[in-house]
Amino acid sequence: MDLRRIEFRWPYPGRAGRVPPVMALPIKLISTDFDGTLFAEFENPPVPLALQNILGRLQDHGASWVINTGRDLSSLLESLGRAHLPIKPDYLVVVEREIYTRRDSQYVECEAWNRACAEAHRQLFQRVRPDLPRLMGWVRQRFNATLYEDSYSPLCFIAEKNEDAEAIHRYLDEYCREVPGLTVVRNDVYARFSHSDFNKGSALKEIARLLNVSNEDTFAAGDHLNDLPMLMRDHARWLVAPANAVDTVKDTVRRQNGYVSELPHGHGVAEGLEFCLKRAAVLGFVDLVSSRQ
Repeated sequence: MDLRRIEFRWPYPGRAGRVPPVMALPIKLISTDFDGTLFAEFENPPVPLALQNILGRLQDHGASWVINTGRDLSSLLESLGRAHLPIKPDYLVVVEREIYTRRDSQYVECEAWNRACAEAHRQLFQRVRPDLPRLMGWVRQRFNATLYEDSYSPLCFIAEKNEDAEAIHRYLDEYCREVPGLTVVRNDVYARFSHSDFNKGSALKEIARLLNVSNEDTFAAGDHLNDLPMLMRDHARWLVAPANAVDTVKDTVRRQNGYVSELPHGHGVAEGLEFCLKRAAVLGFVDLVSSRQ
C-alpha cells in the first residue's frame, strides 16, 4: 500500500466529497513519542514522507495529533522547525507531563493542568530534597555518572552506559517506594525524578478528556521506557512499537495485542498506523482503500 495515496470511504450517508464528522474516524487521537519513534535526526527526511502523509490525512478528517516527548518545549520546537514539516501537531506533551495546545502558529499551555502539575512536583520535591546528598553520594561512589538538577527535577542523571543506568534506576526505585508519588522516569541512559501522577499516559488521558475522545479511538506509539505509561490499553486501544523499541516496550505492546513493526522509527509508526486502520476496517469502522499514482 502506498500511504501517500490513502483514501477513506466513510460509512455514513452524505453527498460525495463532503468531509465526514470526526465520529466516523476509527482513530481520533494519535499520540507519538518524538525521538526514535516519530523523528530520526540522522535520516533525511527525519520524519518519513509516508508518515507525514498519513498523519496529514487523518488530521484533515478531524483527528488530533499529539507529540508526547521527554524533551522540553524549546528543544522540541527547534527540532520541529529544522525538520520543516508541512504538518503540525495539535498538542504537545513536553518533559513527559506539561501540555500545550496549538492556536494558530503558537503553542499555549493548558494552564489548569500545568499549574496542578507544577504544584504537585513542588510539594513532592520539597519532601525529597533532604535525602538528595545521600542518594547522590551513593551514585558517585559507584558510577561515573553525571548528576545534576534542572528546572524539572532536583535529581537527574546521565549514565555512561545502559548497565550503569539500570543499576542506578534500581537503587532509586527502592527509594521511591519510601516516598508516595515519587517515580524515576528514564529514557536510555537519561533519567530523572518525577511525580507518578503526571506522565505521558496521564497527559494523554487529559487531552482525550478535553477532546471527549475515548481510549477506544486513541492510537499511541513509542520506543522507550518513558513511553510505557501511554502504551496501555487504558489510554489507547491501538498500540504500536517500531523495530528499534527496547524489548520491554515491544513485550508490553505485544501483551496487549498491539503491533510491533519490523521497520524502525517513523517508518514503523507509518506501518503501524496502516495496520491499525486496516484492522479497523475489518472490525467494521471504516473501509481503507489505496489508489496508486
